[in-house]
Amino acid sequence: MSVTVVIPAYNEAKYICNVLKPLVNVKEITQIIVVNDASTDNTEEEALNCGVKVVSLQDNLGKGGALAKGLDYSVNETILFLDADLIGLTEKHINDLIRPVINENADMTVGIFANGRLATDMAQVVSPYLSGQRCIKKMWLDQINLSATGFGVETVLTNYANQNNLCVVNVNLPNMSHVMKEEKLGLVRGFVFRLKMYWEIVKNVHIGG
Repeated sequence: MSVTVVIPAYNEAKYICNVLKPLVNVKEITQIIVVNDASTDNTEEEALNCGVKVVSLQDNLGKGGALAKGLDYSVNETILFLDADLIGLTEKHINDLIRPVINENADMTVGIFANGRLATDMAQVVSPYLSGQRCIKKMWLDQINLSATGFGVETVLTNYANQNNLCVVNVNLPNMSHVMKEEKLGLVRGFVFRLKMYWEIVKNVHIGG
């Protein structure tokens, strides 16, 4: 069974290729789509240099909108969502995320960082439903208005799964983490961005589709 990977990316030129490299070696993955969400850096060029399809947006739509645009180009029914700033992604992580869905042992998998970095590990222990690393069938995604969710997209996916009794399997992702907003933008700008992100999450807490 073939898998499409959709990666939303906003100013991730420094990190995107480290996410893309292990993906090309997983045989089940036949399509990789990077959605360049109106980046102002070289995200588009870096992704193209890695030989993947890039969908470049003129306006910044936010995470949910970018994922929705990526889905428009999907040719497969199994979808893997990944963040563009992951650290330590391996082929094993990818296989562990997609295998339960491919084998129909789960409707959705959720990747949980473990033994990566204290800050990101703790965040996912407290709020695993915020993980952006997920594999799910497109038929479920088609019933959700991802475009309206912004950074609340993961909360909406979790709520939808709960409300529709989907089988969700948490997958440990050892020695993996991501780059925090404060590291990318600086302490003050990163904190402001994080507050905006949390506000969008809170707005979507009770939305299931």
